[in-house]
Amino acid sequence: MPTVELRFSAQPEHVRTARLVAAAVARRAGVDEAVLDEVRLAVGEACSRAVGLHRSHDISAPVTVVLTEEEKAFSIEVGDGVPGPGSDTSPAGANGGGAGGLDEPDADVEDEMGLAVISGLVDDVEVRSGTDGGVIRMTWPTASAVVLP
Repeated sequence: MPTVELRFSAQPEHVRTARLVAAAVARRAGVDEAVLDEVRLAVGEACSRAVGLHRSHDISAPVTVVLTEEEKAFSIEVGDGVPGPGSDTSPAGANGGGAGGLDEPDADVEDEMGLAVISGLVDDVEVRSGTDGGVIRMTWPTASAVVLP
């Protein structure tokens, strides 16, 4: 179960690097080639969201991206350092991942749009928010998970 962890300052120019690394690690983990564009887009959206949250809340901690290859799945967790209202677990599309601390209506709408895009790209999404920040966990099956007839 190899794991790759990225940490980067909340600068938009680092999102591209996170997308490229995610696609490369996903390919190595056995994620279907046809799904790699979705991986890139979802990671880009999650990282852009985290960068936006960090910048709007003046958080100097790095954005984290953890890529984990499991036996039959590949998962990516994008973490932000924005404390949420508690340590609840919510389904994709609900406010989470630091969203509870947003005070601006436009930021709430943008946050919800980002989560909607991610949930449209990824079938298995979990959004968590806690006192240490929020995490978006996205999971894709690998080739070893596919059962041929």
